[in-house]
Amino acid sequence: MSEKIPVQNVEPEVVEFDLYEKRKKIYTRAISGFFQKIRTRALWILMLGYFLTPWINWHDRQGVLFDLPARQFHIFGITFFPQDFFLLAWILIICAFGLFFVTTLFGRVWCGYTCPQTVWTMVFMWIEEKTEGSRNARMKLDKAPMSRSKFIKKFNKHSLWVLFGWLTGLTFVGYFTPVRELIIDLFTFQAHPWAYFWVAFFTGATYLFAGWMREQVCTYMCPYARFQAVMFDPDTMVISYDYNRGETRGPRKRSADPKEQGLGDCIDCNLCVHVCPAGIDIRDGLQYQCIGCALCVDACDSIMDKMGYDRGLVSYTTERRLEGESSHIMRPKAIGYAMCMLVVVTAFFYFASDREALGLDIIRDRNRLYNSTPSGLIENIYTVKVINMDQAAHQFEISVSGLDNMQMIGRKKVQVNAGEVRSVPFSIQVPPTALEQQRNTIFFKVESLDPNYPLEKVTESRFIGPVSK
Repeated sequence: MSEKIPVQNVEPEVVEFDLYEKRKKIYTRAISGFFQKIRTRALWILMLGYFLTPWINWHDRQGVLFDLPARQFHIFGITFFPQDFFLLAWILIICAFGLFFVTTLFGRVWCGYTCPQTVWTMVFMWIEEKTEGSRNARMKLDKAPMSRSKFIKKFNKHSLWVLFGWLTGLTFVGYFTPVRELIIDLFTFQAHPWAYFWVAFFTGATYLFAGWMREQVCTYMCPYARFQAVMFDPDTMVISYDYNRGETRGPRKRSADPKEQGLGDCIDCNLCVHVCPAGIDIRDGLQYQCIGCALCVDACDSIMDKMGYDRGLVSYTTERRLEGESSHIMRPKAIGYAMCMLVVVTAFFYFASDREALGLDIIRDRNRLYNSTPSGLIENIYTVKVINMDQAAHQFEISVSGLDNMQMIGRKKVQVNAGEVRSVPFSIQVPPTALEQQRNTIFFKVESLDPNYPLEKVTESRFIGPVSK
């Protein structure tokens, strides 16, 4: 007779878990070394350039000013008008191919050394270290209950963060509004409400991105981290851990022979992890979170020096070199990017050299097709816009042609300053007998009166008359 298995009621176990991993705060350890000196110098150059550029004057105006209301971009001796926006597009294309070319050769050096997110985060981390102490001190401070000392340290840190964010926002708005006038208007409460808004917006954005989000901006918000692998190949310089040399990991005394203990050169101190602003372990291989800042390289080199080992356990290298093969700097992908960049640079200089210093826009009055004067003439109203894109003032003469017996009523000679757009109203009157059809082609001509610097521009327009019977 077979035995029956007793039936038991089993309650299902309910397990709750988050679909999204919560961020773990990264406490980075300060380190010095060869690559960090380069990053620090790059930081100073970029910071000084960013904060001082709006204060540089060029003749009688701000050297770099993106004047949106006037639709003019001033970059020292060059003024870009809406007609020149295609040149800005070429500049962006050049920058894109330049980034692709550099990334193919040297990996994410842009991210590690010159990206604004990286540079501003470095400043905020420096402020954090100076106000709260070292890595261990910050970890203890966050775990400790609130006290007077903790409150003062946190208050000082966040106050300096907000102050630096405010300076960043003020400077950024100063690229679009004359910075000297902006500061006076802000402190006298005469600035436009939008000026206050944008200064506050960029203050908050800087405080949030560089102070709180940090590596999350690079990991989740920046698309470059996602498609960078497309530009990598086995010859791309990346930060890598020499697995063959470092394994097996383990602690040891400085005087001990690692080979006798069956160990590699890695002493498993985790210093490369503690200094990483992305919180990754480079020994796990190349990861998209790595920004190529080389903090782990300097950290590992400092340990190798203390242990008396050769540097380079963690280093800038290529996949081929790790496999013992020779690496090639110029290869098809790099040559392709270089050729594309050469083409767009050539195109940019071609169009820039062909850039005209004089612009002419004709706006015909559309309220009425035409007017009939008491003397029986047919009249059209126009607004002639003369755009002086040169860096010097010029006197211009305006004329019109295309129909017989045309009468041009208006100011024919105008003085236009450098970078100025001068609007001149005109009335063109023509006898009805001179009109062969309802829509007639006429030509407006503007030419400079300076014989030593001839400028000329001709633009086509239409003269509308009554319907011919």
